[in-house]
Amino acid sequence: MAEIPSTPADGNVAVWLVPAIADTTAPKLTELSAAGAVDISCYLTSDGYTTSLDQQVISDERLCSTETFEQPGRVSRTLSVTYIDNTNSPNEATANKAKDTLVPGSVHYVVVRRGKAFDTPLAVGDKVTVTPVKAGQYDDVAPEANSVLKTTQKLFITERTQSDVAVAA
Repeated sequence: MAEIPSTPADGNVAVWLVPAIADTTAPKLTELSAAGAVDISCYLTSDGYTTSLDQQVISDERLCSTETFEQPGRVSRTLSVTYIDNTNSPNEATANKAKDTLVPGSVHYVVVRRGKAFDTPLAVGDKVTVTPVKAGQYDDVAPEANSVLKTTQKLFITERTQSDVAVAA
């Protein structure tokens, strides 16, 4: 069997919070890099970007068959984030952008690029996933030894997620 190369996940995922995108099927580079866009890649913990997809099943029974078939049903996506929280620390004013941006009730577009180093600037043609969200309540993660202070939040998906769409000029 031929060896198939793989792309490491570590360091090759970038996540931005973007305030406005006119067309989520073709987000413009100017929108993704506009004032108000926040790169939260280095605030998220290594397991801090958690997506889930559940697709319901439509039962497709036929009078002429002894088998029950299926069709794809409704899809439900979820998204939660866990990030470092520098509240009340000397770094609060300069290094707390995830918490400062994800104010409960605020709306954003979560834009994720996979497969390129996180610090490589976005470029026309990059494939991204765009998810419109409304931020849920803060949930402080219980402190633990040999760790950092963290907060987790559910991000409520408010419109269709667009996967692997190309960044437009």
